[in-house]
Amino acid sequence: MDKVVDSPQQAIADMADGASIAIAGFSVGHGFASSLIVALKERGTRDLCIVCNSLGAPGQLRPQILVENRQVSRLVASFSARPGVPSAAEQQIAAGQLQLELVPQGTLVERLRAGGCGIPAFYTPTGVGTDIAAGKETREFKGKVYVMETGLTVDYAFVRAWRADRAGNLEFRGGSQSFNPSFAKAARIAIAEVDEIVEVGELPPERVHLSGIFITRVVKRTVEAEAPGALPRRRRAQDTARSYNGKTALARGEIARRASLLVQEHSYVNLGVGLPTLLSNYLEGRDVVLHAENGIMGYGPLASDDAFDRDNYNASGEFVGLNPGASFFDSVTSFEMARSGKLGAVVLGAFQVDQDANIANWATPQMVGGGIGGAMDLVASDSPLIVLMEHVDGRGHAKLVERCSYPLTAQRRVDIIVTDLALLRRVGGVFRLEEVARGFTVDEVLALTAMRVEVAPQVGVMQDAFDAPARKS
Repeated sequence: MDKVVDSPQQAIADMADGASIAIAGFSVGHGFASSLIVALKERGTRDLCIVCNSLGAPGQLRPQILVENRQVSRLVASFSARPGVPSAAEQQIAAGQLQLELVPQGTLVERLRAGGCGIPAFYTPTGVGTDIAAGKETREFKGKVYVMETGLTVDYAFVRAWRADRAGNLEFRGGSQSFNPSFAKAARIAIAEVDEIVEVGELPPERVHLSGIFITRVVKRTVEAEAPGALPRRRRAQDTARSYNGKTALARGEIARRASLLVQEHSYVNLGVGLPTLLSNYLEGRDVVLHAENGIMGYGPLASDDAFDRDNYNASGEFVGLNPGASFFDSVTSFEMARSGKLGAVVLGAFQVDQDANIANWATPQMVGGGIGGAMDLVASDSPLIVLMEHVDGRGHAKLVERCSYPLTAQRRVDIIVTDLALLRRVGGVFRLEEVARGFTVDEVLALTAMRVEVAPQVGVMQDAFDAPARKS
């Protein structure tokens, strides 16, 4: 059985207008089947429905170029927009030219997995009480509310692997499995773009990560991926700090360092996109195992500029090192770990948190659509939730509010908040101010806080904790 085709153009030669395509790829630049995407742009097939985590960065060889070429009429995605990154997708959605369905990342892969194995629908705790659940059937099991989601199938899938044999068996490298298995399983025709093709029998069975039964065609990559420098490496600098009342608050790295001391020993912890990823730099020597929703367990600090592996990256798409005992898996497995409550803590960023412990972190009024990512799935269990953020937004508005005005990620889930000015812990249903940044008074912090807060009898200084041992369990 030989599934190898000569070119990307041949691999998509039967694709007609109106087709649905699941295109795997993580963050804005990792693991996209760029050769197939370029071939599809050149073919000019129209009225496409694209299913993806995100369209990738504008101006690069990602699904975004299909939108820019006005070949897409419908988008099913976890990210349609990112703060500060304008795109053709946003413009077309706003103009009513592109239909959008936003889906939490874990729900997206589960819908494709379910569709691929013949399960028409399932119930999930993800998204309960949010806009994502609007109009959907809900049902209570053992006192907990769940949302019904439907299985999803597609005509085609574009997946990206490191190596394939001529029978279509695939081997992925590092943490690059992510969406590929579930996307391939849901497709009538799954096309794998690979770096290397070997003869049948040259892939040891234990290194076949996806069986060839799920793959229809295999093609060798013809378009060079961007240089590593074109992929995301860092967010804002760790030493970036804001000033309030003429005084400097904690730098971003210090916020992460303070939060790292709240993480329990002997635990598995997920670090969300952006500021939370910095915690990985402050956990060396700790018995803490880091989990990333793209499919890595046991990663370490952010990699240096001259020492990284392009297939090992965190939820922000930043390159990371690996610790002894690390493991790789796909996104379906990753979100099983989260929703089942196996994680000892989840650390997320947020646009707003309110006094009822609701969190909003995926859309602002300025965004068209939004970026749900994996956050809703990560908080769907009862794992402790720590939120990291600056105390006010870029316009000087409070982010700790009486009631969230932005779309909710989850209801009543936040346990601890760490900002550049304060540490607050939810006790008895109320947030209690326990620490403030050095040089700031309690009254100064409360003046920048719009939620109801209790003040602890003894308010500590956040930086004093840096010399104290991490909390033990």
